[in-house]
Amino acid sequence: MKWQKALLSTLQRQQGKKIALAVDTSTNEVNEELIKNIIELFAQVNPETRLIQSDFKIRDISPIDRASLTYFTHGKSSYTEVLEWGETENIDILYYITDVTGYFYEELKVDYDVMWLVPNDFVPKVPFGKTLKIA
Repeated sequence: MKWQKALLSTLQRQQGKKIALAVDTSTNEVNEELIKNIIELFAQVNPETRLIQSDFKIRDISPIDRASLTYFTHGKSSYTEVLEWGETENIDILYYITDVTGYFYEELKVDYDVMWLVPNDFVPKVPFGKTLKIA
């Protein structure tokens, strides 16, 4: 329950800010029920949240309450398009559900907060932002 409280607390502090939730859909080897529950939490706490589905490119951007996730099996992921989208859309904070094994341009500048939600027991070092293990 520790990570659930931390995530809820973080979301509550973000009230009135422009937030987005990205889901790495590059593999179907994920706890789909866990991700579904996180999406529902975002929809309840901040219904204005945009949901981005992405693997090596953005597959879908939709309101959080209307999304239907599609997972792939190729395992290729890149965070660049999502991070650039966040910059273009003036996002205040981006939450990203991923195992943090994807690619991004090293010279990419991110001028907003990023919270990496890692659904594994192993949490790799992130290039920027904060991590929260959700496993």
